[in-house]
Amino acid sequence: MKISSAFDGGNITCLTCSDDTDIQLNICKDQDSDFFQWFYFRLSGAMGQACQLKIVNAGAAAYPRGWENYRAVASYDRSDWFRVPTDYDGKTLTIRHTPEQDSVFYAYFAPYTLERHHDLVAQCLQYPRASLEVLGETLDGQEIDLLTIGEAAPQKRVIWAIARQHPGESMAEWWMEGYLERLLDDDDPVARALLEKAVFHIVPNMNPDGSRRGHLRTNAAGINLNREWQEPSLEKSPEVYVVRRHMEETGVDFSLDVHGDEAIPHNFIAGPEGVPSFSKRQSKLLSAYKDSLLEASPDFQTKRGYPANKPGTANLKIGANWIAERFGCLSMTLEMPFKDVADGTEQRQGWSPARCRLLGRANLDALYAVLGELR
Repeated sequence: MKISSAFDGGNITCLTCSDDTDIQLNICKDQDSDFFQWFYFRLSGAMGQACQLKIVNAGAAAYPRGWENYRAVASYDRSDWFRVPTDYDGKTLTIRHTPEQDSVFYAYFAPYTLERHHDLVAQCLQYPRASLEVLGETLDGQEIDLLTIGEAAPQKRVIWAIARQHPGESMAEWWMEGYLERLLDDDDPVARALLEKAVFHIVPNMNPDGSRRGHLRTNAAGINLNREWQEPSLEKSPEVYVVRRHMEETGVDFSLDVHGDEAIPHNFIAGPEGVPSFSKRQSKLLSAYKDSLLEASPDFQTKRGYPANKPGTANLKIGANWIAERFGCLSMTLEMPFKDVADGTEQRQGWSPARCRLLGRANLDALYAVLGELR
C-alpha cells in the first residue's frame, strides 16, 4: 500500500501504512500558519482490503466541530465523489472503507483543482458575452482571473461575485460553475433579463496559491484573505488588493462572497447587519434576497447560521462587511456545508458538487427578484 498527495491540491503526511487496519496520517498546516483541516490524498494497492485510515491530528485542526457527524468523500475517477463511513473520537478521524480498485482518492470535500479552474474560464470564454481580465499575480506567480459577463453601461447594475478566499472551501467554485453556466445560457430567460439590466464581474477563485498548495484557509504567505479587506497589500495579500482596486473602478451595487462552513450542516447567508452604515434599505434588500432564495431552492434555509452582528460591531476586515460599508450596497456571504446537509436524509454523495451547482443557479433567481431595487 502507498499514500500520496504530491498533486494539485493534495495534502497529507503518511506516518505509517504497513497495516490496512491502522494507516496513520497527519494533515499538513497551511504555509506559515496554524490553520489545517483540508485533506486530499490517494491510497493505492489496497483493493479489497478493509482499510482504516486514521488522521491522528484531527483533534487539533482549525475547526474540530467540523468532524462531528462528518463523512469523508472518496472517488476512483476523481469525477464521482461519494461519502464513506467516518467517525471521530475527539482526537482521531477514522475513515473506514474497502476500496474496489487499486487506486482511490479521499478528500475533505470534492476537490476543485486549478486545472478545472482553467477549464472553466476557457469554457466561459467560448461565449461572446464573456471576457477575461487578469487583475494581477499571486505570490506564487499565478494569475488572478476576473470574468466579466455582459456589457457595462451607466444605467446597468454592477454585480460582483467572488469565491474561494479560503481555498479549502472547494464547494464555492463548484457553486460558481452553476452560476456561470446559467448566466451564459442564451435560452435562459432569467439570465437574459439580468444581462439586459446588469453587468457581472466574477472571480471564480480568489486564492489560486492556496488551492494548489492544498491549504484550508490561507494564501502562499499564510494570510487569511478574508481578514485583509481594510488594508490589503501587494506584499502579503495581492489577491484582495487587485480585486478591491477593480471594485473601486467599477463600483458595486451587489456583492456575494461564496464560502463553506466546517461545522454547520446547512446552507445559509451571513449579512452585513453590523456595519456602521447599515441602512433600512440594505436590511429590506437582505430579507428580500433570502426570501427569494428560499423560494428558488429547498436546499437553502434561514433558521440556522451565524448570529447577526449588533449594530456597529461588524469586522470591516471581512470582505462582505467592507464592501457593504464602502459602497452602501447589498453585500453578503453565502456559506455551504462540508458535511451532509442535515435535512433528514443520508445520500450517497451528501452535499455534492451537483447540488452546489444547482444552488449557484438558484441564486440568479433571487438576484432577479431584487435587481430593480439595488439602486
